[in-house]
Amino acid sequence: MKKSIITTVIVAFVSIMGVNAQDKDKFEIQVDGLGCPFCAYGLEKKFKEFKGIDNVEIEIETGNFTFDYPSEKNLSMADVEGQVEKAGYTPITTKIVRADGTVEESQESEMIASDVALTEESLYVYGKCGMCEARIVKAAKKVSGVADAQWDQKTGMLEVSYDAETAELSDIEGAVVKVGHDTKDMKADKKVYEDLPACCHYKRENQ
Repeated sequence: MKKSIITTVIVAFVSIMGVNAQDKDKFEIQVDGLGCPFCAYGLEKKFKEFKGIDNVEIEIETGNFTFDYPSEKNLSMADVEGQVEKAGYTPITTKIVRADGTVEESQESEMIASDVALTEESLYVYGKCGMCEARIVKAAKKVSGVADAQWDQKTGMLEVSYDAETAELSDIEGAVVKVGHDTKDMKADKKVYEDLPACCHYKRENQ
């Protein structure tokens, strides 16, 4: 009886204050690199920095990460993806369903007109695991003019297709170096490299 009375009081208080428990944005992120329960714990712990986060669910097998967040805080896609990266993982796709019904979705790569002649080239990029692959590919695809990018973990070769009038191979090389991966001719910042997850610490040449 006592518990029922307390619940009734709480519900009444929420109603009086005009608080709508449904006013929350829903976030769905595809995260690369969640290989174990410890990884999931680390990701969740990092997101606990967002006060008010609720209904956190992480599927290690699929990399699906979902949670709810108060809509009045207007958490942006950039903030969410940045927090995933701070936790040491790579966001592949992000979808936000706002409380008002609007939907925001990330795009993996820029849409290139079908009549544009694409240049195909390859570049050696240092890395060692699936997390490295996701990070390298995402960085390459963010370069304006890049239509596709694929990195082979065994050979270390990054195969890219891009509009040569918009981008250059050096732009793509600079993008992957910026996120912590050396190439044959460019070196990543030491701190950026050291901040990579332990499983991503490839052997650096001449270091």
